[in-house]
Amino acid sequence: MTGRDFDGFTVVVTGASTGLGRAIAVETARRGAGLVVVNFANNAEDAEATARLIEAEGSRAVLVQGDVAQDADCRRIAQAADSTGRIDALFNNAGVTKFAPNHADLDAVDAEDFLRLYSVNVVGAFQMVRAARSLLEAAPQPGAVVNTSSIAGVVGNGSSVPYAASKGAMTTMTLSLARALAPRIRVNAICPGFIDTPWFGKAMDADRVDRLRSGAAAATPLKVASTAEDVAGAAVFLAAPASRHVTGETLLVDAGLHLGGASLSMR
Repeated sequence: MTGRDFDGFTVVVTGASTGLGRAIAVETARRGAGLVVVNFANNAEDAEATARLIEAEGSRAVLVQGDVAQDADCRRIAQAADSTGRIDALFNNAGVTKFAPNHADLDAVDAEDFLRLYSVNVVGAFQMVRAARSLLEAAPQPGAVVNTSSIAGVVGNGSSVPYAASKGAMTTMTLSLARALAPRIRVNAICPGFIDTPWFGKAMDADRVDRLRSGAAAATPLKVASTAEDVAGAAVFLAAPASRHVTGETLLVDAGLHLGGASLSMR
């Protein structure tokens, strides 16, 4: 039973205006979080919609615009929780990509793509942990960090080579930080596969997204295309009291895509 296992918690979710970040934020509110800090990079309107969903669950939402690639912004995001004197759970969910699905086309990406993706997907997560460290350590139970990595970082597929590489780095960083920050902070990661969110609509027309969704379902042993809500539960579990003895773990939440069989094509 989960019930109100986040009762009174202070939660910070980066990249929470839409998709998985929104689903995580709302789920923590549903489970009793007292304050949910919603970080967004650009879309204030979507972030405000997330805040309304959080408040409908009886929690308080605070919106903080910021780019996690900027250390000063990370510190502002963490400071939004100062009023409670603690952060019980930090979800490093903000992420960016460069869509270049043909990994054999080495000219489709360049050094700037690698640097931008790493600055958000890896450095940004590190900076958020550093900014939130004292508040995570102030939580009554060990503070929990949950990093959103990707199956791309495990098997080397996905939207581009830089994206897969950045997510592999995030998974390794999860191990390093779990070891370094124990016993007062737990650090874990989830590795989603395909998630049916607006993410893909940024690079594809509706027909291609439909084909991708169908292909994702066909490629997984469970024969489903996961939604943000399907994946959010696993992320929230890793921050919940039920996982209090779990740290340094990477949980694949991909409907079995990593097991092989049909490959997921983004073309």
